[in-house]
Amino acid sequence: MLQKSSQFMREANLIGGEWVQADSGATIDVINPATGLKIGTVPKSGKAETRRAIEAAAEAFASFCKTTALERSKMLRKLHDALMDNQDALAELLTLEQGKSLTEAKGEIASSAAYVLWFAEEARRAYGDVVPSPWGDRRILVTREPVGVIAAITPWNFPSSMLSRKIGPAIAAGCTAVVKPASQTPYSGLAWGALCEEVGIPKGVVNIVTGSAGEIGDEICANPLVKKITFTGSTEVGKLLIGKSASTVKKVSMELGGNAPFLVFDDADIDRAVEGAVVAKYRNSGQTCVCTNRFFVQAGVYDRFVEKLADASAKLKIGPGLDEGVQQGPLIDDKAVEKVEEFIADASEKGGKVVTGGKRHELGGTFFEPTVIAEAKPEMRFMKEEIFGPVAPVFRFETEEEAVALANDTEFGLACYFYSSDLGRVFRVTEGLKYGMVGVNEGLITTPEAPFGGLKESGLGREGGHQGIEDYLDTKYVCIGGLGL
Repeated sequence: MLQKSSQFMREANLIGGEWVQADSGATIDVINPATGLKIGTVPKSGKAETRRAIEAAAEAFASFCKTTALERSKMLRKLHDALMDNQDALAELLTLEQGKSLTEAKGEIASSAAYVLWFAEEARRAYGDVVPSPWGDRRILVTREPVGVIAAITPWNFPSSMLSRKIGPAIAAGCTAVVKPASQTPYSGLAWGALCEEVGIPKGVVNIVTGSAGEIGDEICANPLVKKITFTGSTEVGKLLIGKSASTVKKVSMELGGNAPFLVFDDADIDRAVEGAVVAKYRNSGQTCVCTNRFFVQAGVYDRFVEKLADASAKLKIGPGLDEGVQQGPLIDDKAVEKVEEFIADASEKGGKVVTGGKRHELGGTFFEPTVIAEAKPEMRFMKEEIFGPVAPVFRFETEEEAVALANDTEFGLACYFYSSDLGRVFRVTEGLKYGMVGVNEGLITTPEAPFGGLKESGLGREGGHQGIEDYLDTKYVCIGGLGL
């Protein structure tokens, strides 16, 4: 089963260039969600191991920060090539621990490599300024310098690409890193350590610690050697990290929860909208922060859209991610399945109509049928709560103003999507939606060239684009006087 990926399957922490176990010898089991079987174990580490990893990163920073942008760019280009050279093996490992289809996993590895290549280029473009001086005998310079040790905490749903958006800019800027991958999907994170070794990134620049989220997170927040925290995960945990890191006034980048609306207007291309809806809803079995959570469809095309979406949903091939042609794998665990069932029960009690799906798949385990619920109402739970599963509730609306108001009726503001062929409407709705990312007539919009991130309680900072390196750099103003000019 692990024929391809075994070379990257590390079952130890990477601290200061050494692969080591937890001090206590305790381990965490890693389960394949498609089979329920154990793949292996990783160390269950805590504060002591995390502190050593931070100290190793701080020691490495002393020399790594002096490398040139060109040297760091070359390192990242080698890392990009290593990711793509081993795409199949890395994708297999990702599918085994996370469950998504092999096609999606290969796409995630390719996306990871693309972010690394982007930041290889951005390393050489972290420009400063020469500012016109108001004094004749002084000159003003503005420089950009690496912040120091950064800590990255990543989720289980995209265990490789979420790391690429953090390790990439960290190395590009000249920072060193301590990484805590999710306990459910640690192998894809540990594989980055193996890849960094392979391409010659110096020891201590990238350190990876698995284990107790609470203990590792507390040490990261309290340790003054850590200058920046970058986190992808729930808004609830993000708020805790922001609060705990306040005592040492760290920089924070937070990519938090979403509640993405998907608006379909009467003038939309319905077939294109349905195609985009399937991608925006069912990618990774609905387990992404930018997945559509709420569909709002104008009354004139409501019935047609629901029918076509239900049709497309029912045709998706469900199964273990490594099986040929599978489009949707299992949910991550039983808790995720139970949450989806609660949402469906709540909707049914309040007048929602299950058009297709609605129950666990005949494959058993954590496989769940793609589900479309018509006649969704604002009082249903998924109006405010993130589903994180393959359930598509479809609300009806009458006017453009009503649709924008419903879409904005949430504390979240990560991604949103809408379909319309009216150019004036495109600009009005784009400007009216309070979200960090807007897809117009497109259901998949993430790319390294663009800034990824949200507004309101969906986060702080951006990943990707030229903005993606900014939080890894400090700005320094230098006034040089006494020049006698």
